[in-house]
Amino acid sequence: MSSSTPQFDLVVIGSGPGGQNAAIEGARLGKLVLLVERDTAVGGECVHRGTIPSKTLRESAMAGVRRAQLGLGDGHETGHQVETSSLMKRQELVTAAHEHYIGNQLDRCGIVVWNGHARFTSPWEIEVTSVDGSTRRALGRVIVVATGSRPRTPPNIPIDHESVLDSDSILSMIYVPQSLVVLGAGVIACEYASIFAALGTRVTLIDKAPRPLAFMEPELTERFCAWFERHGGRYRPGRQAKTVDWDGVATVTTVLDDGEAIESDKLLCALGRVANLRGLDIEAAGLKPTDRGYLKVDQFGRTEVPHVYAVGDVIGPPALAATSMEQGRRAARHAFGFEADALAGTTPIGIYTIPEMACVGLGEAQAKEKHGDVLVGFARFEELARGQINGDRDGLLKLVTTGDGQRVLGAHVIGESASELVHVAQLAMTAGLPASVFVEQIFNFPTLAEAYRVAALDVFAKLEAARAKGAAVASSN
Repeated sequence: MSSSTPQFDLVVIGSGPGGQNAAIEGARLGKLVLLVERDTAVGGECVHRGTIPSKTLRESAMAGVRRAQLGLGDGHETGHQVETSSLMKRQELVTAAHEHYIGNQLDRCGIVVWNGHARFTSPWEIEVTSVDGSTRRALGRVIVVATGSRPRTPPNIPIDHESVLDSDSILSMIYVPQSLVVLGAGVIACEYASIFAALGTRVTLIDKAPRPLAFMEPELTERFCAWFERHGGRYRPGRQAKTVDWDGVATVTTVLDDGEAIESDKLLCALGRVANLRGLDIEAAGLKPTDRGYLKVDQFGRTEVPHVYAVGDVIGPPALAATSMEQGRRAARHAFGFEADALAGTTPIGIYTIPEMACVGLGEAQAKEKHGDVLVGFARFEELARGQINGDRDGLLKLVTTGDGQRVLGAHVIGESASELVHVAQLAMTAGLPASVFVEQIFNFPTLAEAYRVAALDVFAKLEAARAKGAAVASSN
């Protein structure tokens, strides 16, 4: 190794949400930071192929949905054979603006950025290969791996990125297809399935699970399925694709394990993602992946090699941009001896399906298992003035509390602004507030946030009914 190899306090591999925040926090702590990104621009999968473009497309689809909710159309005004580029025209502007913001922030923090593919040559050193083939090396006192994930592709699914697509290439389609088969029923699968259903595509969702998004509360997924079916979608539970074939012209044929054959214009394989460790040579750093292909870390993101940390998708679930950001920040702080508490248990989850879903804390079954008696209150958006104004017939808030209503254990929301509303419960849970706080506070009128008051009143009505029943039983004895 040449003595001229530059040395950094912190080397971060990957500039997605986790990598950005690790690098920025390191710089704020006064450290010399190198950030390595394989693409020509910073932002990672989140900006270029994931969160930003998919949510931009969702907003285009939501324009029609909102018109339909207000009785101003059927929600499919876009029609078939619409150019995807016309729906995504804002995506380039949004992406460029986000890249510019991130770049400026990195520059203001004095972070050195190298573009190229990184690999470990030792536990302390990485080599970065640029697009032109040139290489350079760097040493890091601390190294953070934030290389994200890539689509998981089963061997029987012949991804060609034209007719048979994965979640990275789905938005490369020239036209919105008339029909689409989606394999999988997780977050990415359901987001794209509902988006294209809203655009008028006939979507068939196929998965081995009995219901999509099985980790969410059943009341939410029931309403999601109802919306999906109203918009021409079909869910095929308990099934898996046996073979997938493109005829070389215009049709993809998917044969299921029960023999059913489904023809479609396009197919999206959204059967999860895997840690992106390819070409990183983690063995040279003294690391090895888990049986599931992730990097094993402790509560602070530290791997088995004490000065090497990992954050984001590369360490597995929850694999959310928001959690990745906080993982990156805390890893940098911990690595340099600053206080960094473990992640709180009130991490919210937002799912940008149509309709939107979100949750925080425990579900009803989990709460019963952990706390015994619990109370559950509901608020239906169609009963709220704002829900009636919005025409939101699918919205629902489910509030889970302890049996005495004195502690909020979880909140689960489907409908307009679900990912925003869930933060109200998150703060109440963090502060240890009782459900009565939602009754005692004044909410703007008309708002969807009033759902918390309605759900809390439902909780206390059930509590009073239970007490009255208990008193009646006691008096009869």
